[in-house]
Amino acid sequence: MSQEGADDPAVIVSSISLAGFRNLARAKIEIPRSGAVLIGENGHGKTNFLEALYYLQLLRSFRGALDVDVVGFGEDGFHLGASVEAGSVSTSLSIGFERASRRKKATIDGKKPPRLSDAFGHVPTVMFSPRDAQLVSGGPSERRRYLDIMLAATSRRYLHALHSYRLALQQRNSALRAVMRGGGSEAEIEVWEPAMAEHGAVLVDARAEWSGLRAGEFGELCAAIGETDGTTLRYRARLAGSGDTRAALAASLAEHRAIDLRRGITHAGPHRDELVLELGGREMREFASAGQQRTGAIALRMLEAATLRESRGAKPVLLLDDPFAELDSRRSAAILALLASSGFGQTFLCVPKAEEIPVELSRVQRWSIQAGVIAQ
Repeated sequence: MSQEGADDPAVIVSSISLAGFRNLARAKIEIPRSGAVLIGENGHGKTNFLEALYYLQLLRSFRGALDVDVVGFGEDGFHLGASVEAGSVSTSLSIGFERASRRKKATIDGKKPPRLSDAFGHVPTVMFSPRDAQLVSGGPSERRRYLDIMLAATSRRYLHALHSYRLALQQRNSALRAVMRGGGSEAEIEVWEPAMAEHGAVLVDARAEWSGLRAGEFGELCAAIGETDGTTLRYRARLAGSGDTRAALAASLAEHRAIDLRRGITHAGPHRDELVLELGGREMREFASAGQQRTGAIALRMLEAATLRESRGAKPVLLLDDPFAELDSRRSAAILALLASSGFGQTFLCVPKAEEIPVELSRVQRWSIQAGVIAQ
């Protein structure tokens, strides 16, 4: 990340209200424009607070928890509300979930959007966490999820295509399983393939375009953090032939239909593609050390922040959940310098002890948390 964009405005969460969310006490909290450092021992709710902030963008838990499992003990549901500024525009966002009905709803400026997904990505946010190592060390689904969240948050067209593709994929897989049980027909499988090709092409093209634009920057970031071997990324799509993506995807679905019928699952399509990260010409997932994988993961998060900033014309909110754990001081300093070079914007940092606050964030207001109660 360079100085480019350093003068952009920042997305600011000026206040947040919490009710029934995990172990966090009910509260309405006014938030400084620079953000806050949350200090507390493990298990008292630091990460839960970051999860609440990130929920405003993702509309679900970044940990993969079901909404019913996010509801605090003894609560009927949870509610999150926030006032958000982006440049000269101020909006309010509210998200609620009811345990009994399992229903979730959102409002923007007091109005219910036509679809819940219309509230997705409303608060551009990037989370840095030790868990991010799985972006590199984990399976392909981890990196597909990374791409999908980032690109859906920056493109309504991508978000619509992702939803439509997943629906068509679900229906095709259901038809495949019906044939395996002795019911249905191949025609009931084939009928979903045009929709999968149409919407899947949007996903493949957007992912490939982003990867092509960011490959060099990924290597530069890894080098700036301290990785001496050459690193790069590329998107690997499993298509039949080349040229028009929609036609190639339709051909791939037809080509794999026989094996799909035998196994009851769809083998071709963007849900099986891969974002490949390489170090010295070999895949980082298999050959990189733990420290190199952490470097790659942090570089991906920095690219995510840059993508959101360029899309919105404003710096996203940064959530730093003890992000320098397991990193040496040299790499930690390099990461902070890279973040600072484009301007921090509003930043939330969670650390167990005050002495772990880096000097670059020493002026940010400090809060403490104990048993879910935040003291400012």
